Order: sequence, then structure tokens, then C-alpha cells
Amino acid sequence: MLARVWSASLVGIDAVKVGVEVDIAGGLPGIVVVGLPSQEVQESKERVRAALKNAGYTFPMRKVVVNLTPADLRKEGPSFDLPIGVGILAASEQVKTDLLDEYLFLGEVSLDGSLRPVAGVLAIAAAAKRLGISGLVVPADNAREAAVVKGLSVFGFQHLSEVGNFLSASEQYTPTQVNGLAELEQAQFTGPDLKDVKGQAHARRALEIAAAGGHNLIFVGPPGSGKTMLARRLPGILPPLTFDEALEVTQIHSVAGLLKNKGSLVATRPFRSPHHSASGPSLVGGGSFPRPGEISLSHRGILFLDELTEFKRDVLEFLRQPLEDGFVSISRTRQSVTFPAQFTLVASANPCPCGYFADTVQPCTCTPRAREQYWARLSGPLMDRIDLQVAVNRLKPEEITQQPKGEESASVRDRVQVARDRAHTRFTETPLRCNAEMQSRHLKQWCALDDGTRNLLEAAIRKLGLSVRASDRILKVARTIADLSGDANLQTQHVAEAIQYRTIDRMQ
Repeated sequence: MLARVWSASLVGIDAVKVGVEVDIAGGLPGIVVVGLPSQEVQESKERVRAALKNAGYTFPMRKVVVNLTPADLRKEGPSFDLPIGVGILAASEQVKTDLLDEYLFLGEVSLDGSLRPVAGVLAIAAAAKRLGISGLVVPADNAREAAVVKGLSVFGFQHLSEVGNFLSASEQYTPTQVNGLAELEQAQFTGPDLKDVKGQAHARRALEIAAAGGHNLIFVGPPGSGKTMLARRLPGILPPLTFDEALEVTQIHSVAGLLKNKGSLVATRPFRSPHHSASGPSLVGGGSFPRPGEISLSHRGILFLDELTEFKRDVLEFLRQPLEDGFVSISRTRQSVTFPAQFTLVASANPCPCGYFADTVQPCTCTPRAREQYWARLSGPLMDRIDLQVAVNRLKPEEITQQPKGEESASVRDRVQVARDRAHTRFTETPLRCNAEMQSRHLKQWCALDDGTRNLLEAAIRKLGLSVRASDRILKVARTIADLSGDANLQTQHVAEAIQYRTIDRMQ
């Protein structure tokens, strides 16, 4: 007998509907899987055989042929265990087949018949909604994740036998319900607070501007000046995720397999901090079957690169295109996938190899040539894409000993939210979300300069040797400063403050 069960396969962060056709015919007992299966899918034959037996079903002692359609799409991962098992039960007439066309089945099967969670369920649920599928049958640990997508009936089960019972009497089961919006509203950021920072008013101001406009930021200063401490407090002053943004972030983390047993939604903005030994593929994504890298896992959040100059130069160059476009495309022989990558880059670096150039206490031991070679690790085009370049100085003795008196993150976040709301109102008719995403045509419309301000900017371009891209970044930062001040038009003081954040552009 022939039976067909529907499942899905991941392509990037999207999913493609896959048909699992099972035919039981005469011949020597065994299972043959065709349709471009990966090694994990091939191994499902043995898992499914043992699981069916241990779940109380009879494995047919005939030739079983499993065809995965479309045949030219590579199928990978253990998520096909459950649909293959259900297909064999349906083809051998051990379960009813009435619901097979209405649901997608996916899940890994253990030898004892229990169901284990798999990656990418949210992406598959979103695809099922688009395709008009009624619902999903998934492992219990994936049920809340899939149920975030409204309009789907999601049933989660612990064991293969429960799936068989569901197919025979579905009316006895209740679908999983999740109020993702309520979960998002209840989520609170529990990370480090900005009030713990001593001194560093200039750096704190830069953090506020970065949060309000989505601007990239680098801190440069001697060891122990608080660069990392400051960077780790940026997520606490960012606006909370909207529901649509949370879905995007959760979908990426789901595909990467980072949501197992972790609830339904990623409710806070991501903060990723890869080690400086990270390779290019780990940063941008890749592999034989491309998976998201650190920059995509930082989508709608922060990518923090501590000790930026210690990263390999060719790895850092991978960042240039995603920083400009907001996505990364990975091409392979069989497929090309695109991952979103709209993140804020935050970095830290020492001013020289010894770390004490221009320090007021510790003398620098580096030669001018050594400093030049040190900063040559960072290309000009990469530095142009960093809007805020901030010098962080050593704290004074009296600042070290005093109790922290800084403003709390919650108060700063309120101002950031007001500034973002002003920008959102301005961008109503565009796809832009923050000032950092503006293009040249937007600068002409919303960053008009009077003669005095234009002369100031031209003087800064000449003195600092700024590129066109760097000058555009100054205008974007100035627009954010104006939003924080509540001013509709750019003024000279806004541009003057923005120029201050380019003073280490060619630091040597």
C-alpha cells in the first residue's frame, strides 16, 4: 500500500514543503530511502525500525521504499524520523490516514519511541501557515515554539504511540496555545545596568546615541578603562523588541538549534560576543548546508567584538557587506541562501600594541611604526562603517573610589524610546527602522544643512580626510542627536558633536 505524509525541509531560515511517500511492496525485508537524503536521514531507517517495535507496532516484513519529494532538494537532519515512521504505519494500515493531508509531521525519534526536539520548527510553522496547512504534529518540547504562529493547530507529543492515538482519535486532543505577545510584554531585561559605571560621561553619551539611532560603535582606550563594561550595558538601554522583531530573531535562533527547551520566543535583544579566534564562516554563517553565523544570530541586537584588532583582517572584511546591506548571502553549488543581519556592531580596542598610547599614567613603549602597523589591521572601509569612534580614558583616582552615581538604564532607555519614536514617525512611508539605515537620498530630505553647518562639516572632512561614507555617517549621527534633543532640524551643535565621534578615524 502507498501512503504520503507531509513534512518540511529548511533552506536558510525558510522552509520547503516535503512529501514523504512510503510504499510497501513484495521483496526482501528492508527500508530504502531515496530523494537526496543526507547521512542523518539515511540513519533514520534504523531509528524508526527500533522505535516502531518498542512503541508496540509491527514493522512490516516486506520491502519498504521511502521517497522524499521534491527529489532534487537535499534533505538533512533527524526531523524526518517522525514522518517516515507515521508513513510506514499508514502504509501498513496500523493507523488512520484521514489527517495526513492536513498536518505537517516532524521530529526526531529515539529507539524507545520517544520524540526528541528538532531545530527550525518556528520557520517550518511559518511556512506551513503560508501554505495553508491546518497544523503541525511535533515533539512536545517544540510545541510552544510552533504555537507562536497564529492560525495553526499545533499538537505536541512525548511518544510515537501518542501520535498513533492522535491519528485515530484527534478530537480527544487539545492544541497547544501560546500568547506570544503577552510573553513579550512581560519579558524584562535582567542584564547589567548602566548605573554601575563610574565616570565616563562621554562614553555613556555615545552609548545613548548608538542605542537611539542604531549606530555602530567602537571604544578605544587603555586596558582597564571600562570598554567591555560599557559595551555590555548597551542592550539594557535599547528599546524592547516588537512582536514582529521577536519572531524574526526567534526564527533565526530556531534554525540554529538554540531554542531547544528554552520557551517559545526570544523576548530580549540578542547580545553575541564571539572570541577573536572566530573564523569567517562562524561569523557570517556557512557550512555544506548553510547555517546562521554570529552576525545573523545578532539580528535586531548587538554583535560585540572585544579586542577588535586581534581578529584576523580577512575575517573582519566579511563584515563590510552585511553592515551596509543588512543581510548576508551564502552561495553553494546546490543552493544559495540569505540570512538577515541587521545588527549593531560594538567593538573595543587598545590604542596601540602595548595599550597605553596617550595614557596619562603609563608611558607608551610602542614606536610610531608599530602603532601604524597595529591600526593597519583595520581597513579604512571598515572603520568608515563605524559611526561612533569613542576614546575611553583611564578613570581618575577619585572616580575609582567613589560610589557609582550614573543614571539607571531604565531612564536612558526611556529617552532612547522617545528618539526612536520620532524617527519612526519620520520613516512612516519607508521601510527604515532607525537613523543608521538611512541612505543618501534620505539624508538630503531629513539632514539639510545651513551654510554655517555645511562649512563646519567641510572643514572636518578636509582635516580628518573623511570619505563620502564617513561624512554620511556624521549626518546620521547628527540626526540622532537632534532626535534626542527634540529638534526637527539639524543644527550646528548637533553636527559638531557628531564630528567628535570621528576623531580616531586614522589613529596610529
